[in-house]
Amino acid sequence: MNIDTIKDKLKHSFFPAVPIPFDRNGQIHEKAQEKYVNYMNEQPVTGVAVWVHTGRGLLITREQREYIFKSWRKGLSEEKIIICGVGARTAENMTEEKFIENTLEMGTQARDLGADAILVYPPTYYRGKDCMAEKIVDYHKKIAKLGLPMILFYLYNEAGGISYSKEVLEQLFSIENVSGIKMATLDSIVTYQDVSKLIFDKFPHIKLLTGEDRMFGYTVARGASGALVGLGAACQKLQWDMMNSFFQEDYEKFVRLMLDVDKLAECTFVDPMEGYIERMLYILSLQGIIPKDAVNDPYGPGLTQNEKEQIKNVLRELNLC
Repeated sequence: MNIDTIKDKLKHSFFPAVPIPFDRNGQIHEKAQEKYVNYMNEQPVTGVAVWVHTGRGLLITREQREYIFKSWRKGLSEEKIIICGVGARTAENMTEEKFIENTLEMGTQARDLGADAILVYPPTYYRGKDCMAEKIVDYHKKIAKLGLPMILFYLYNEAGGISYSKEVLEQLFSIENVSGIKMATLDSIVTYQDVSKLIFDKFPHIKLLTGEDRMFGYTVARGASGALVGLGAACQKLQWDMMNSFFQEDYEKFVRLMLDVDKLAECTFVDPMEGYIERMLYILSLQGIIPKDAVNDPYGPGLTQNEKEQIKNVLRELNLC
């Protein structure tokens, strides 16, 4: 899929960042995965994002990545597109060459499997290092040589991201393959506003995707062309209806639905933040989409009974279960 086609797809788009249902032994629950894919194909989404943080993309094996991609491609209708996360984990004593090699290996796998676009994980290897800005830009240029449409990823430091300066963003936005940027600052409204204004003023060809689960509605109103969010793993209709009401200029409906979406986010995207993945899987189980024994994230902190009760109460209030 070429860059212009992807840009068209990103306008008024909705991409759930999809989790992987695991069994209690930490293996992919294939039956649950199949049910989840079939369910998602009937939802009002533009496509899905796999191998991203919600899908534990930097933690699962190459073989698991391949299985997950093929599962989604087989089960989704042709018009729904797949965005693959691409990046690499850092490790003590890792060389820069190895970090780049691992990233390009993941990117090559995405390309060879048929990814429509890639979401580039922030290169945290360079955080605090000399010539950080130059290295960040060069890193993205190397990935661009894969030939896939690219979506940048501005992830807040506390979640393992790295801050991009205005100057860095301007250089990144000038890379030919770059089609958009996902913003996930968690609570930095100022940062989101600044990047939105930069795009509006100087780079209108770049599509801004909100990844702000806790500021979802506001960030749609503040310039997002679409969304790529972990919250979208469940309850897609509510979230799409909210977004679409804004795009259709039905602002009264938008505000009402925004408050409902906020309630959903406020019981799922809470400390410990790494628990949000299993919380979203839990919602899917409450709605009968996946079985209860598939509500496992082997890389997360687990769920408490209190968290489960809070989620149940919110879903009942919103008539979502």
